[in-house]
Amino acid sequence: MTLLVVVFAATVILGVPLCFVLGMAGLAHFFTIGNPVYFNVMIQRVFAGIDNIGLTCIPFFIVAGEIMNAGGVTKELVDFVREIIGFTRGGLAYAAVIMAAILSAILGSANAVASILGTVLVPEMIKDGYPDDFSASLVASGGILGPIIPPSVTFVFFSVITGVSVAGLFKAGIIPGICLALGFAVNIALYSRFKTKLPKSDMTFDLRRSARALVRAIPALLVPTIIVGGIMGGFFTPTESGAVSIVAAFLASVFYRSFDFRKLPGIFVRSAKASAGIFIIIGFGNIMGWSFAIGKIPQVISNAIMSVSNSPAVILLIMLALLTFIGCFMEATAAVLIFAPVMMPIAISIGMDALHFGVIFCIMMTIAFITPPVGVVLFVTSNITGVSLDRVSKAVIPFALTAILITTALAFLPNVVLFIPKLLGY
Repeated sequence: MTLLVVVFAATVILGVPLCFVLGMAGLAHFFTIGNPVYFNVMIQRVFAGIDNIGLTCIPFFIVAGEIMNAGGVTKELVDFVREIIGFTRGGLAYAAVIMAAILSAILGSANAVASILGTVLVPEMIKDGYPDDFSASLVASGGILGPIIPPSVTFVFFSVITGVSVAGLFKAGIIPGICLALGFAVNIALYSRFKTKLPKSDMTFDLRRSARALVRAIPALLVPTIIVGGIMGGFFTPTESGAVSIVAAFLASVFYRSFDFRKLPGIFVRSAKASAGIFIIIGFGNIMGWSFAIGKIPQVISNAIMSVSNSPAVILLIMLALLTFIGCFMEATAAVLIFAPVMMPIAISIGMDALHFGVIFCIMMTIAFITPPVGVVLFVTSNITGVSLDRVSKAVIPFALTAILITTALAFLPNVVLFIPKLLGY
């Protein structure tokens, strides 16, 4: 186990790509186990990790997001949200949160949501007098709604690894996603009141103009409605929803007459690269996860946590603290692959519903996207907005703390998280 930790830490510090970090750490662990038979099947474990029908929706969702962005669908959504709330003090900031929630129901990716908002909204916010570090941190925080509000790539990972219903996870992610969005809105209000008074736009509310914006946005709004509504209504599976999302995104883009078919090759290339990056992490992460299972690491960690206290509340707090710490130093995808099988048995043993724990676990790992020093979305947002990484990392702290506090509260409120799944027959 010591060799595994040393190899993992050393390769991370040296900047080795994450997929190879996971593979090399797993390989080091096999050396400590000392059974040469395991080396013969390592490549098979890589392919076994990605040989799952449930993962096929991931490239579909990525392609759908690319089509909507290239087809001007996201721009129509931004224009609509600005019309209905942009006239208030701090209106663009609130618009960023609403847009993040809407885009999350389409893209399912933190990086995609933060990239679009960083490109479209941050320049407008800075031009209107918003602090640049606040604007960038808000966009980064809004990005974490992407893997929480369904459809969610992170929920798909968790479902594949643990066997928990992905449709159930999608349904259970709705209320937590809304709670986080409301928490960010409260943060904006407090920031404007006690720190820096946010500007008020020169634009005024015009009912006729807002109605026109709503009409134009209907095709764009139908995309998340079709995806989420279809899954929740049982009309198609989450995997099938990926294919449906591409069709819906394409039809919406054609409706706005801004889609250039010459962009298709670029869309498919970018989507293939993004999908390949995710799948190679899953494949190599499976080596490390498999080595953990053989070395009985989950049992060791479980026994260590359970030995601290017999109280379910204390054990849950320990797990949340551990997940927060893990999220600061490990990329979320790898953390889900490695620690979901470790934490799930502990959660079940203290009486947590598997679906409830899955949502809480995935949210904690998603918050890792904005926690330094390995907050991937912070890097993306900093690169797009031009705001230095250290300034974005400092400005995002209130949003990250808000997300952690809300998630901790939801961890002790299972009926809130499971309200929609139970309402729909879970």
